[in-house]
Amino acid sequence: MNLRIQVRLSLMMFLEFFIWGSWYVTMGIYLPMTLNSAGSEIAMAYSTQSWGAIIAPFIIGLIADRYFNAERILGVLHLLGAFFMFQLANAENFEIFYPYLLGYMILYMPTLALVNSISFRQMKEPSKEFSFVRVFGTIGWIVAGGTISYVFHWDSEEAVANGLLKYTFLMTSIVSLLLGIYSFTLPKTPPKAKDHSKISISRILGLDALKLLNDRNFLIFFLASIFICIPLAFYFQHTGQFLGELGTTNPAGKMAIGQVSEIVFMLLLPYFFKKFGFKKTILFAMVAWGIRYVFFAFGDNGELSFLILLGIGLHGICYDFFFVSGQIYTDSKAGQKYKSAAQGLITLATYGIGMLIGFWVAGQITDAYVLKEGGHDWSSIWMYPAAFSFIVLVFYTLFFKSERIDYKS
Repeated sequence: MNLRIQVRLSLMMFLEFFIWGSWYVTMGIYLPMTLNSAGSEIAMAYSTQSWGAIIAPFIIGLIADRYFNAERILGVLHLLGAFFMFQLANAENFEIFYPYLLGYMILYMPTLALVNSISFRQMKEPSKEFSFVRVFGTIGWIVAGGTISYVFHWDSEEAVANGLLKYTFLMTSIVSLLLGIYSFTLPKTPPKAKDHSKISISRILGLDALKLLNDRNFLIFFLASIFICIPLAFYFQHTGQFLGELGTTNPAGKMAIGQVSEIVFMLLLPYFFKKFGFKKTILFAMVAWGIRYVFFAFGDNGELSFLILLGIGLHGICYDFFFVSGQIYTDSKAGQKYKSAAQGLITLATYGIGMLIGFWVAGQITDAYVLKEGGHDWSSIWMYPAAFSFIVLVFYTLFFKSERIDYKS
């Protein structure tokens, strides 16, 4: 992959995750403070991510792997997404907000698989090259959080009280429009599944990627991906709320510490692949996952502590070593015809099924630990995702057999 292509793909990743980071973290503050949403409504809002991820493989399998260029589909989805984000900024209540959010996430979640597919198709050795492109997505998320907290101060107490968090959706709309236009200039990524065999429903929907589950290791990885996203849902849905109850200023900026660590560990990922192999790299992620929640639990002394900041900082290992490794592993396992569908399938497992279950579980557990004087017993709450993380670790260790990932796409 030449430098020019790498720069173009890196900009694509930057914009892709700037968009997500521009509204996702602060939505948990925006809904109760601006739209007066109840806890169940907040859970519904975050669950739209999962419904979008569940639908994503069908969209990808139908069009990206069979009929249209991936970069063109990416452009259309982001252009439509710009409209939905504009409508979200102007929604006056949750009843109006929710349908637009659901529509947006159905459009956005397939793009996560598309940007991976476009990137992999341009690379000779994805296991070595992908992390240096994907890291710009993390930078995009950091810049989004920093822009909200330290440039515009939209998540400050006064700004939230005045309803200024709505501008995060407007910012997202503008950047979505830019990425939509830019996508049409990306390297051409035509479908590879151009055959004239009989078309079945499973093939139209991209379900042929399910054949990957016949591989025992991939099945264990697929199940572990679902299970580990249950504790992940606690982090996304409640960390902002947790920091808010501790009286933390600029929560979006504080949570960006996790993305800063992502950059470090993204760049270290090729070394870990070479030194320890895929299985151990994933194990490092799972151990970090459990430790993070233990730090949250024991660091809760009524204010933002060093242990909590350290727990946020572990996000780099948690995310990169599991999700990015998993994307590379999935691409290595997929046949040439179904690479996009395979990425959609792992998106289904993680952001779809796993986090849909996780959002519900997190909501139920959090509601069970509401204190009479207000707030929550966070020390008890965080021990649940910690325990579940270690259970998944044991499951994966026992059943996944080590294998070498060294391939060219």
